[in-house]
Amino acid sequence: MTTPPSGNGLRVGLFGIGLDAYWPQFQGLKQQLEGYLQKVAAKLERPDVQVVNLGLVDTPEKALTAGHTFRQQDVDLIFLHVTTYALSSTVLPVVRRAKVPVIILNLQPAAAIDYAAFNRMGDRTRMTGEWLAHCAACPVPEIANVFNRARIPFHQVTGMLDNDPPCWREVEEWVEAARVAHILEHNRMGVMGHYYGGMLDIYSDLTQQCACFGGHVEIVEVDELAALREGVKRTEIVRCVRHFRQAFDVQPDCSIAELERAARTAVALDRLVENHRLGSLAYYYMGTGNPANEDAISSIILGTSLLTGRHIPVAGEMEIKNVQAMKIMDSFGTGGSFTEYYAMDFNDDVVLMGHDGPGHIAIAEGKTKVRPLQVYHGKVGRGLSVEMSVKHGPVTLLSVVQTVDGRLKLLCAEAQSEPGPILEIGNTNSRYRFSIGARKFVENWNVHGPAHHCAVGVGHITSKLEKLGRLLGMETVRVC
Repeated sequence: MTTPPSGNGLRVGLFGIGLDAYWPQFQGLKQQLEGYLQKVAAKLERPDVQVVNLGLVDTPEKALTAGHTFRQQDVDLIFLHVTTYALSSTVLPVVRRAKVPVIILNLQPAAAIDYAAFNRMGDRTRMTGEWLAHCAACPVPEIANVFNRARIPFHQVTGMLDNDPPCWREVEEWVEAARVAHILEHNRMGVMGHYYGGMLDIYSDLTQQCACFGGHVEIVEVDELAALREGVKRTEIVRCVRHFRQAFDVQPDCSIAELERAARTAVALDRLVENHRLGSLAYYYMGTGNPANEDAISSIILGTSLLTGRHIPVAGEMEIKNVQAMKIMDSFGTGGSFTEYYAMDFNDDVVLMGHDGPGHIAIAEGKTKVRPLQVYHGKVGRGLSVEMSVKHGPVTLLSVVQTVDGRLKLLCAEAQSEPGPILEIGNTNSRYRFSIGARKFVENWNVHGPAHHCAVGVGHITSKLEKLGRLLGMETVRVC
């Protein structure tokens, strides 16, 4: 019996299928198919993924054992490599028992059989064996039929074992999507403070978030952050201010007093995150009537921007749905900055988007500027803020939408971040061009009823987001 591996890294299950009746009939066929399976295993291997390869499953008895083993190994995803014709009774017990998403790999060993060479073989037994080594597509309808009748969702990748980049790009995206789903499953999301009063669109059901994405919600207190600030040493503040000057383009009109106030909060915020092992954080608070709490919250932006750049996304205004979107984008390695519509530029046919508060400094075009603000519009206090544009080039927008029937869905769009004039008001701000035009994008996006915030990351990754949605059982809509 195999001992389940330790740790929480992504584990991918792999098995091939065949028919045991073939092995004594066709010499070398089993070894040939096992070679195909080893090629697949090698292509799936990567440092952050463990492949649990159970080899060829060719009898119902082996199928049942394989299903138990995959459960014991706690695999997150199964790749079913269809090597030749096999009975569906050797497939259903594996997947039914494992109870994780399954990808059918319908992979031929070559683009086509060499018909002339094949027909010259002469020996019809050998010819049949060679044919069986190429007929991966044969049992896929049978498998699909059984999965549908068993109400088991499945996904397909059809192509060639070698020299087929689009095929293996699809496989890579499934692995990436599974890795992100795994991250969400183990994420600890902090929730600190309360909602911005009156923003009805952002109110979220925390139980629904856990049920859909997994993870844990940790309720943390602003008072704890304020208390941690009191324990920050002078040497830590000086060190943090020095780090600010390295990480940001600190503008000359930023006073040392404000920088030190922000540094005290940043150090305390890091401790808060470490104490609760947070992988993301949504917050909003005013602190009115409590100077210590107001001081903490009004000096939080630089610290939250640094956290966001270190793969711990932070969303203001208690935007829980959006911090999930930010975590998804960041987990795909594309960033994930807090954003919303600002305005539309009809002359240039672009949409201006950004937000106050935290920005994802790792995806900024150049260094993120730090500017002092005498007022945080619509919020309490004053202090330092960040000003940045997202890197010029392809970007993807993502919103986690709560639907009218109480479900969650993913809404995404691809665009281009372009250079041009922006509003230099101490906020994040970018110009986005959409293939369907600014007017149509705004209308098509809004019709799905998202909250007014979304996450933006670099690169075009809607195909990955669609796969993540399918793994999570969520509807995914692409606007453009």
